[in-house]
Amino acid sequence: MENSLDQCIKCAECTVYCPVLKATDSYPGPKKAGPDGERLRLKDRVFFEDNLKMCLNCKRCEVVCPSGVKIADIIQRARHRHGRPIPGIRDMMLASTDLTGSLAVPFSGIINPVLKNGAVRAVLDCTLGIDRHCTLPEYAQETFESIFKKRFSRQQQSYPRKVNYFHGCYVNYNYPQLGSDFVKLMNALGFGVSLIRDERCCGVPLMSNGMFKQATRNAESNVNVLSGTEGPVIATSSTCLFTMRDEYPAVLGVDNSSIRERLTLAVKFIYESVSSGKVRLAFREGWKARAAYHVPCHMERLGWGIFTLELLGMIPGLELMELDSNCCGMAGTYGFKKENYGLSQQIGSALFSQISGRNPDFVICECETCKWQIEMSTGYKVLNPVSLLAEALDLKKTAKLNQPALP
Repeated sequence: MENSLDQCIKCAECTVYCPVLKATDSYPGPKKAGPDGERLRLKDRVFFEDNLKMCLNCKRCEVVCPSGVKIADIIQRARHRHGRPIPGIRDMMLASTDLTGSLAVPFSGIINPVLKNGAVRAVLDCTLGIDRHCTLPEYAQETFESIFKKRFSRQQQSYPRKVNYFHGCYVNYNYPQLGSDFVKLMNALGFGVSLIRDERCCGVPLMSNGMFKQATRNAESNVNVLSGTEGPVIATSSTCLFTMRDEYPAVLGVDNSSIRERLTLAVKFIYESVSSGKVRLAFREGWKARAAYHVPCHMERLGWGIFTLELLGMIPGLELMELDSNCCGMAGTYGFKKENYGLSQQIGSALFSQISGRNPDFVICECETCKWQIEMSTGYKVLNPVSLLAEALDLKKTAKLNQPALP
């Protein structure tokens, strides 16, 4: 990765497509912040500029680069090596998802309405710098891990084929319904689900808030835990998957070669299983919906949006609209911060306008932070493709189709 800056041909294609640079001239742009700046930083760290933190790490620069330069990785590695600010209370709260989630869930009945209160949001704005216009994600009444143990755990042993589920902080603490949808869907397809025990946050919020040492510890722990599993390791979050698959080695320097090829996204795994004839689907009769599909930035970088489009295209009653490629502007915890909120909204404005113009029943997206931003900024409901499939399928009929043949 260090030598990829020498492949830069200075075509400035990345500059044209950078969503941050389109919205403000305070950011030097990916070419200057990435390959150009790195040549200077290699000589002396004094050339490090703090405005590199404005990078969303959306990877759009890498998608369009004709020379394959890992521009965003260069910028993130520079922040890792040279950016040494001590995180404030706000940044530590936003980054420490496992800690805040485990503390908040038992008191979600109190915390959720309090965080919606206008006066409380004004106080958070003035004291912590969490913008008062933001709608923070609600906490669940019970963790997904607890729900899985009570409702799903025993029956998973009866399935001859099994997959491992990296559920992540969002499913565990904020939206366990997605995890339940995933388990029900995989069971209907004939797969038992093993929950990853002792998994930690993938590290994205830690990295985006400059806490790279903690992110590295999480990455090393996750690689170690996942190395002890067999079979596919599936995530429902495109961000979690991308981080573990590509950013562990490229940004944190953590070797994930023992697990990388087994890491996959739910939609990709399901599509490949269906297209290869390993599983069959039975859809609900009379089910209809109009949905718009937003491709998250990290899905574009993976090049996996096509799997979602092909899979959802199999649903008979779904009118599917593919939205133009645009960044939503949230970038993890970036858009919650007072200093970034206006810029975040400006970056996402093209996406918001297009969604409103299409007026779908709901939006489909694999990224939870895109979900927060779109729901907060447009009022339209956002579903993960897994939840949509669980709703559109006749799960009982699908389960019968995928029962193992008797000997």
